[in-house]
Amino acid sequence: MPMVASARYVMYLTGQHNIVPELSLVSGITHVALAFMSAGLFNRPNLTDHEADWPLFTAVGAVRSRFAEGTAIIIAIGGWGDPGFSEAAASQTSQELFAQNVKAMVDYTGADGVDIDWEYPGGNGEDYKRAPNPEKAWEVTAYPQLLSSIRSALGPSKIISAAVPGLPRDMLAFTKDTIPLIAPSLDFYNIMTYDLANRRDNITKHHTGLVASLTAIDAYLSAGVPPEKANLGFAFYVKWFKTSPDGGCDINPIGCKTTPGEDPATGADLGQTGAFAYHDDVPTNLAPSFRKALAHGRYDAEGGGYYYWDAAERIWWTWDTAEAIARKFPAIVEERGLGGVFAWGLGEDAMEWVHLKALTAGYRELEATDGGGGGRAAAFESLAAARSRDEL
Repeated sequence: MPMVASARYVMYLTGQHNIVPELSLVSGITHVALAFMSAGLFNRPNLTDHEADWPLFTAVGAVRSRFAEGTAIIIAIGGWGDPGFSEAAASQTSQELFAQNVKAMVDYTGADGVDIDWEYPGGNGEDYKRAPNPEKAWEVTAYPQLLSSIRSALGPSKIISAAVPGLPRDMLAFTKDTIPLIAPSLDFYNIMTYDLANRRDNITKHHTGLVASLTAIDAYLSAGVPPEKANLGFAFYVKWFKTSPDGGCDINPIGCKTTPGEDPATGADLGQTGAFAYHDDVPTNLAPSFRKALAHGRYDAEGGGYYYWDAAERIWWTWDTAEAIARKFPAIVEERGLGGVFAWGLGEDAMEWVHLKALTAGYRELEATDGGGGGRAAAFESLAAARSRDEL
């Protein structure tokens, strides 16, 4: 199945790694999402149009100057562990307050829209041990209502996207019943096909493997997300997990037992797993093992992920190489006719930009196959046309 002509190429730019390479390396990017503004900011009444009300690590205008003309700049709201969405969604009044404040922020900053990163409506968030899922079941109904309020406030000309979970167990608010209610409010879905292995798992897995990524994509398509609205996610960072001494990793390192990664009562991190970006300094205690991983890592053809198990240190490493990134385009993006790709995050790949270049190469090949549809130009023209309609 061919990819749609106006393909999206979305890149998160984060406060932790606010680094943008030369224009030639980012000229294909169609959308930049600035991460994050706290969701709690938008629950406050009586806000003004002052900069202090809308703290962000950079300015929209400054970011525009670093990318090609026509690149859409949106603000990502929320992120892991942000409790502000639950407060926002609690009532019609709180939903409308949140939405009007989002509009005020977009108007003040000059952004082209917002990315809603609620992790996750319905439960399984950072607080899942302290606030069990049954206590959050109401959020499944409230989530599309909140999105609808935001769409009503922003109007049709602004972009609204959502970062959505990649693990089926976390897709509590994304079902055949809810997607028809969500879809009218969203321009596209950033499906987080990374962190598919985390400290809640008890076995080694690929954190952004091809097969698990395809499973996530298919779950959304089966629930009713149009493929042209779905973006496949890529991770510009490495994850590691300590494995159990008697976990069977010496027999098969894929699917063997890991050391417990979280406190069973609170869900707190026990320090047995972690992640770091390619731009980061490798932690001193992990550096020798990671050097071995880079030298001896291999691709798992069955699960579709790059990995290494350090038997001496009992550390499982999982990450994407440029080759692993390239494999996902024909196997997932083309095969399912997806509307685009995205990555977390741009500066995380500094300063060699190996993974950015691989992702761009895959994107450009798709654009060429589709006759040079021009994702950024098409998206910008559509946005401009919508704005013109608003002004009539």
